Parts: sequence; structure tokens; C-alpha cells
Amino acid sequence: MNQAVKKLTNRISRNFIKQVKKHPVIYGGALLILIFYYFSLPKQLFNDPISTVVTDANKDLLGAKIADDGQWRFPANDSVPVKFKKAIICFEDKHFYKHPGFNPVSILRALYLNIKHQTVKSGGSTISMQVIRMARKNRKRSFFEKILEIILSTRLEIQYSKDEILALYSSHAPFGGNVVGLDAASWRYFQRSAQDLSWAEAATLAILPNAPALIHPGKNRNALLSKRNRLLKALYHEGIIDSLTMDFALLERIPDKPYPLPQDAYHLMMELYQGEGNSKITQTSIDGRLQKEINKVVQFHAKNLKANEIYNIAALVAEVKTGKVLAYVGNVDYTEKNKRGNKVNVVTAPRSSGSILKPLLYAAMLNEGQILPGTLIPDIPTNMTGFNPQNFNLKFDGAVPASQALSRSLNIPAVRMLKKYSLSKFHFLVQKLGLKTIDKAPLHYGLSLILGGAEVSLWDICGAYASLSRTLVHHTEGTGYYNPNNIRPLNINPNYIEPHLEEEKEKGLINAASIWLTYKALLEVNRPAEEMGWKYFAGSKKIAWKTGTSYGFRDAWSIGTTPEYVVGVWVGNASGEGRPGCIGVSAAGPVMFDIFKKLPATTWFQQPEDEMVQTVVCNKSGHRIGENCEHGDTIWIAREGLDTDVCPYHTIVHLDENEQYRVKSSCYPINKMVHKPWFVLPPVQEYYYKSRKPSYQPLPHFKPGCSENNIKNMDIIYPSQGMKLYVPVELSGEMGQIVIEAVHKNPKAELFWHLNDSYIGTTTDIHQIGISPKSGKYTLTVIDNNGHEITRQFEVISKK
Repeated sequence: MNQAVKKLTNRISRNFIKQVKKHPVIYGGALLILIFYYFSLPKQLFNDPISTVVTDANKDLLGAKIADDGQWRFPANDSVPVKFKKAIICFEDKHFYKHPGFNPVSILRALYLNIKHQTVKSGGSTISMQVIRMARKNRKRSFFEKILEIILSTRLEIQYSKDEILALYSSHAPFGGNVVGLDAASWRYFQRSAQDLSWAEAATLAILPNAPALIHPGKNRNALLSKRNRLLKALYHEGIIDSLTMDFALLERIPDKPYPLPQDAYHLMMELYQGEGNSKITQTSIDGRLQKEINKVVQFHAKNLKANEIYNIAALVAEVKTGKVLAYVGNVDYTEKNKRGNKVNVVTAPRSSGSILKPLLYAAMLNEGQILPGTLIPDIPTNMTGFNPQNFNLKFDGAVPASQALSRSLNIPAVRMLKKYSLSKFHFLVQKLGLKTIDKAPLHYGLSLILGGAEVSLWDICGAYASLSRTLVHHTEGTGYYNPNNIRPLNINPNYIEPHLEEEKEKGLINAASIWLTYKALLEVNRPAEEMGWKYFAGSKKIAWKTGTSYGFRDAWSIGTTPEYVVGVWVGNASGEGRPGCIGVSAAGPVMFDIFKKLPATTWFQQPEDEMVQTVVCNKSGHRIGENCEHGDTIWIAREGLDTDVCPYHTIVHLDENEQYRVKSSCYPINKMVHKPWFVLPPVQEYYYKSRKPSYQPLPHFKPGCSENNIKNMDIIYPSQGMKLYVPVELSGEMGQIVIEAVHKNPKAELFWHLNDSYIGTTTDIHQIGISPKSGKYTLTVIDNNGHEITRQFEVISKK
């Protein structure tokens, strides 16, 4: 059998070769025709500009940007909804699945009708031929063009399956006006996905490509309605729909005009367009329902803030566990007539950070055992090589617990904490947490880094807080170890999968205990007026949150986190114009809390007890209790906190038997002395502290006749050592004044002031003196009425 087949094959081959040799022109021509036929179809049929299309996690449309040629043309879809498929085949090409690309019967019928009416009444084109015509940009109809379409349609059928051809048709067919493709048409005419079209809507769209320039929902409504109804009846007669479906479909109205496409996430769409180009549909992690709710919240507050000429708001909502962004509002409604910078995407725009970085510093210092939550931090007039930070209220507390300094967002303690921690170390930390815009050397920012001297984006700062929350949740709910992948940026990928990690670490960038203690402190941040008393309501959410306000009231921030979510809000003017009232707690805070109200119920962070210990701290200084401390409180601290110093402020003082004066063994009988522990702050800290804490008891004076040697009872507040002062010249041409100031523990003390050994005055009670020195270097000496003195060197710079 095999031998017979082999012989037959050889005979045929020999005969074929003989015929080719005998008629080379004919067979050569045939070969060229086959080659032409094979390569006649372009590899890419359509190369038109495409709209940028963004969908939510459920593939519902969030927004789209029109293509560069002014057409609403969504990226090609490789599938066609069943209803539209049935309708378009019934209307355009009933034998679509049977013919090889062209239908001879249809072509002959079209030829007959056109000759009979002496005009083009029918083209006889199949769906495959229409795909070819669209790919060839609808060239002028002619006999030659029709023959070419027939040839190319057969080639199309060889290369593509029937369903693929139908998908090409659906994606590139014109649907009237500047609407191209089924997906764009579904949203423009019916405000829904093509998958969700009713039979009446699918039938309406099926007839539009037949004459898109003549019939669309803005023109010839009666003709459109009549054609649609005929198609619905045809679907019924074909057995595709039942009579009840047909009756209900016939009752549906056709749309009055094209609808605008949704723009629920305009700024996210533009970010994707600029970053990736307009070439595909991007499915995001956005929760479409939540996005609409957050848009409403932002627009509501925008109306109120507009009265204060504050025009821009941005907001982000992200899942802690995955880092997926659930809501992305880059700015207020961009369609506003008076745009005021509303097209600026503030989510990614670098803006002054204000105080929003302070929790990161607090957590870092806890992490390294440099402070405890109650450690007293000086809050006094401060000058560090020309940098003179001020608290928002322009007042001083003298000394304040670190946790309160954070919850009250005090600037001077924050600067002093940063100096103690190290500017370069903190700079390294924030970069590791993903704050990409802090990209210059540490000295470029200086200590102002903690007060808004650097710019951050809402995207990055929300990512940093989410990373800390994720680290804490992972540690307390997992194995007690750390996954370095928990420190990562936010993402909009609905299918994000965390990178696999072979082995977790025993230490993290910041340990769980320090993060938990930081969030505990942030829980005490005073909420906006409408949120006051939140603790008394069972349904209220516990939120660790922080605000920030930049210099000149240009930026107001509010960031909040729970184990489930991070919410970030920025308020201000995209132009950079500052406005009174553009303050974190009153402008951004209410927006953030209203957003949290739109989120599902949340929990609170578990305490990582495996990384914490209980210890006793001094109830006045917040340090670990020392031998001279009277009372202590037992609190949870991070293990690293055991390395902090014991209380340096309690000391034993020796009093007379009436406990009225301090005494010494050289001037008072030892057996009559009363020895008591006393909480003593340095003079400048005490000066401000006692005005804020009436319970503070200054040291008693020494008994007359007893010396005060080696006791520091006074200090110079201003100027600080080595300070350079600029003395302005008044309009009159005279030198202006600077006010020098000192403090003394004894409110009745007299201070005698000398400048470069020249006496300049005496003060009592309030120790301030105005001077007008010329340019030069000076030594200031202050002596009290007991002969104790203190000096400062400073330099005056003036133009006179």
C-alpha cells in the first residue's frame, strides 16, 4: 500500500515538473499571484490613535481620554458580547459563519438592485468585507475596490477565526459622530459597558454602523427607531429572543443624544496617559463606588473652602495589607469653569511637608532607644546656627513629653529631637520609606527638614504610612518577624501579588513596638471641632492621624491610618498661594474624617507585646525612674527603651527644719536638716514650664548666710552663644534695637548687665534690655545680686 502511494506521488511530481518546464510563464505567474495573495493582508490591519481608558477593579469605566485624532476609539476588544453578536449578524450578515469571506448571493442581489434603481442601494458586503474596507480607510467605492475587498476578505478568513473577525468589526466600526467601536458607543449612548446592554440597546448599536453619518441618536430618530424595531422583530422570528423579550425591548426608548463619558478619576487617567501612552485599557484597583463617594466628599468641602479662596483638594484611600489604592482624587472637579489649577494632579505633585514627617522621627527615636514616650523635650527659645524655629502658637512650654510634642505638633521640640537623632540618619530613613522627592543632600534641607523644609507628594507619604501600618499588622498577626517587602510604595494594580520572600528578618526598618507607640500618641491628636468627644461614641473609629501646615499657609495635610486603611488629604492652592485658615486640623482634617466615614468598620492595632516590656518611669520627667524620683508609673515601652537614661531632673535638696530654705552643712546643723527629692528643671526651661504648670515648685531660696556656689540659678535666653545678629536701620536712619533677655530662679533677684565690660543697666522681675550696638563682636555679662555671673559671646551685623 505504502509503495503504491509512493509511486503515485513520484509520478505526480514528475508530471508537475514537466508541466512547469513546458509552461513556465503560466506557473510562474500563478506563483507570483499566490505570493501576492499571501502577503496582501497587512500584519496590523488597524493603526489608528487609541483613547486612554481607565477602569476600576470590576472593569467598570472610570474615565477615558479622547484619541489624538479626536475620535472616541477604545482599545480593541478580543471578545464580543452575545447580544450584540446575535444582533449584528442578524442585521448585517446572516450567513457570516458559513461563507468564506464574501457571499455570492448577496453580491448578485446587490448588483441586481443597483442596476434596477440606477444607484447604489446595496453593497452586498459581508462583515469580513466591511472589516477590510474599514482597514483601507473606506476608500472610494468602485468595481475594482469591490473585487479587492472580496480577495482580501478571503485572505482575512484564512488568517483570523470568525470570532476574531467579528471582534475586529466591533472594535473599529463607526457608530456615528466621533464614536468608533462598540465599547465607546455603549458608554456614549447608554452609559454602560457593552456586556450590560439590553436587547434593545444592542439592536440600536447593531444598525448604527450601516449608515453612521446619516443615522445616529442625535438625528433621524424615527428612522433609527424603525430600523431598531425591525431588527428586534427579526431576532424574534429567527428564534433568538422570545415574544416577551421582544415586547419589552420594543418599549425601550432610544437615547436622545450621546452622553459624556465618566470622568470619575480624571487625574489618575491623565497620569496613566502621560506615563504609558494612549495604547491600552488599564484596569486599576480603584473601587468605583467608593471613588464616586470620595469625589462627593471632596466637592462638598471644596465649596466651603472656596469662600476662603482655597481652591484645590487631593485625596487618597489605600488598603494597608496590599497597598492597593481604592480611591484617587487628584483635585477638585476639573470641569469647573474657573479652573484655578484644577487640572494639576496634586496626588503626585511635590508640596511642602509641614509637620507630616514628625511621626517618622518619633518612631525612629523610639526604635533606637533614644527616648521614651514621656521623655521631656526642651521647648524654649532656640537658635541653631541662624535657624530660629517657632511653635505654631508662638509660645513655649519649657519642657514637654515627647508624645505630647508629637500629638500637639510642637516645632521646637521636633527640631531638638532631629538634632539629637541625626539629620543624616533621618534623611536616610525617609528615603528608605519611599519619599522619592527628598533627593538632595541632608545639608540642603538642614534641621528644617522636620518642619516642611522638604517637599513630598501625597502618593509617597501615604505609601510611607501604609508601610509602617503594614509592618505592624504583619508582625502582630504573623510570626513576629519582619518582611522587608512590607516597606513599598502604593500601587493601582488590581492583581498585585507581593514578591515572594525566602526568609523573614528579625529586625525591621522600624520595629513594631515603636510604630505601635507612635500610633498610640497620634490617637491623641486633637480632632476637628465636629469630631470632639469622639471617644464617647461606641461606633467611633480609632484613627492614628497627623496633620501638617506648611510655612505661609500654602499646604494643609491630614494623614490617618487604621489596620485596614490609609487616608491622605492635601488642601491648598495648586498655584502655591497661601491663605489664612489653610491649616491641617481645620482644612484637611474634616475632609479626612468624612472620608473615613465612607469606609467599612475598622479595628485598632494589636499591641506587639513580644517586643515590649513593662518598666517604671518617673511620673514627672517621663524618664526611667531614678533613685531620687518620688513617684513612678508602670508603662509599656519598646525593649530598646531600657537603654535610655534614668531621670536627670530629680535631685536631693537639703532644707531647714521648717522646710522653708535650702541649707548647707557649712551653715546649718546636719541633724536639723530635712532631705527631700525635688524636681528641678534648668533655668530657661523652668521659666516657661512653671507658667504652664502651676503645680511646679521652684527650689526654695538659700537661707540667709548660706552660699549658693556652683548652683546654676540663671541663664541667658537671647542671644545664644556664638549667634550672629542683624540690627536693622530705622527709617529715620538711626540704628534699630535688639532685646536681650535672661531668667533667674529667684523672681526677686536683681541682674546687672554689662556689654564688653561696660555697665548698661539693671533689671528686676522681667529681665530684658534693649540695646543698639554697632557692628562687631561682643561679650555680654550678667551678674546677680549674689555675685554669680554668666556670659555670652555674639556678633552684630548691620549696614550702618
